[in-house]
Amino acid sequence: MASVGLLYVGAVLFVNAMMLLGKVDGRAAAILNLFVGALQVVTPTVIIVTAGGDPATIMGASGIYLFGFTYLYVGIGLLAGLSTTGVGWFSLFVAIAALVYAAHNAFTVRDYPFAVIWLLWSFLWTLFFLVLGLGREDLARYTGWVTLVQAWLTAVIPAFLLLTGRYSPSALYALILAGVCVVAFGGLWMTARRTPEREPSHA
Repeated sequence: MASVGLLYVGAVLFVNAMMLLGKVDGRAAAILNLFVGALQVVTPTVIIVTAGGDPATIMGASGIYLFGFTYLYVGIGLLAGLSTTGVGWFSLFVAIAALVYAAHNAFTVRDYPFAVIWLLWSFLWTLFFLVLGLGREDLARYTGWVTLVQAWLTAVIPAFLLLTGRYSPSALYALILAGVCVVAFGGLWMTARRTPEREPSHA
């Protein structure tokens, strides 16, 4: 069930990236944020209720709420025309919590690709905090491109690997993912700094 939700996290990140890059209107993106946000709240609730009190299952499901609440917050904010500062500061909380989930996956679960994925999510939500919480408009375009890359590398592709039974928690896959992202984000940073700035949008 969680892997299905992960697929649609990729979808909403893709749409939000297009919004940050000025290709999708904020109110148009709000609907998908609400759909995926609701899914990411219902899914962990079902998993936890049916976990029979198993701590490992509950821990694994608990992190999904971070994203569900983010997308609901974004969707409602876009439709209501609210300030971005609330979701921006909530993003800082998500970024910090994601570090704990990264450590848990690395040292307890031994799922090394998802340890890297949680680190990448921490980086992305830190960018959301800077853009939306602190008003760093100069980072909006870069954040859009990072969001676009992460939609595929941290959500869509892992979700399909899980759904097709081809996912592996190996350290090799984690190293490949980390290497690709370091190169991609470094290149995007150089490109974004040479591109004229635009008005930021919600994440």
